[in-house]
Parts: sequence; C-alpha cells; structure tokens
Amino acid sequence: MFITLEGPEGSGKTSHIKPLAEWLSARGHIVYTTREPGGTGIGDQVREVLMSMKNREMHPRTELLLFQAARAQIVEQVLKPRLAAGEIVLCDRYFDSTLAYQGYGHQLFSLDEIHSLIHFATGGLTPNLTILLDLDVELGLRRKGKSDEWNRMDAFTLDFHKRVRAGYLELVRQEPQRWAVVDSGQEWAKVQDGLREVIMGKLKR
Repeated sequence: MFITLEGPEGSGKTSHIKPLAEWLSARGHIVYTTREPGGTGIGDQVREVLMSMKNREMHPRTELLLFQAARAQIVEQVLKPRLAAGEIVLCDRYFDSTLAYQGYGHQLFSLDEIHSLIHFATGGLTPNLTILLDLDVELGLRRKGKSDEWNRMDAFTLDFHKRVRAGYLELVRQEPQRWAVVDSGQEWAKVQDGLREVIMGKLKR
C-alpha cells in the first residue's frame, strides 16, 4: 500500500511519519518511509536546490520541473520496487503537493498542464491513500518559524500559503475516495490517533 501525507507548512507530517511506521511495523507490516523532494541521492541534491534561500530568484516554471525531476527518480528507484515487494510505503508529500503549491499556489499554470507533467514523472503511480493534515495557515507558519527548517518555500507570502491550503481542500473535494482529512491543530497525540484510525480503516478493506 502506498500512503502519502500532505498538508500546509507546519502541519506535522515529518513528526508523525516515523511513529506511524513504528506502529505499523509492530503490527507485522514491512514499512518504508521516505519524503519528497528527496528520498534518493539525486532527489536530495534537487531538494537542496529547491529549498535553499540562496535561490529565491527561481522561476515557478523551474521549480515545477525540478520537483518532477526528483519525483521521477524516487518513483523508479524507490517507490515502484518497494511496492512491488509488498511493502507499505509512507511518503511525506507526493504529487498532490505540486498541484497545491505550483498549481493553486502560484496560479501561473493550468492544472491540465501540471497533471500531464505529473503523469510523465510518475508513470501514473497514484497513492492508495492520501491524508491531509489540515490546519490554519498562520498557525502552521508560526510552528515552522520556531524550527530550524525555514526554507525558500516557507518564505512565500501568506496569501500564497492560504491558496495552497484552499487547493488541498479542493483536491479532497474532487477525489474523496482517496483522501482523508485529519485536523492537525489538535494536540500531537490526538493527531497521531487520527492518522492511525484512518490507516487502519484502509488496511481492513
């Protein structure tokens, strides 16, 4: 099973993914965790370029294509082999981030164009379950600002991040059979319980 975690900045995806993997492993599943962009040597190098505050002049088209380059590598090198071996893959972000950020956030490209690029990069590999960790944008940015992970994407305008969140909610509306939403404004343990409940429900089907 391929499970992805999505959400605005500061929504807690990174802090929740390892405990989720440990919980699934304790129940006898073989679990692999990864992230986007990254997850491979090539992808990590692309991530550094994308996130560096030194690259604030990056054009959104460049940004869009770099994300797809890193994605193509992780799909072929990591995701397809792991899934073919019967593992559960938990991924911190995947192609829905591109739709939310480069699509709804920047508003410079048609969603049809972006879907075409995504399909080319992924070969059509789609998650079985995508969980949106949803929270107020300003709260998320305050959380992120307290960490040492502030990057080029975080530094976009508040209006940009509000469009990203609205984009995520629209993606949920369009494809409710794949998505689940967990309120990540709750205390950490309640969010983790919500994530586990959603995943267990999917595994039982």
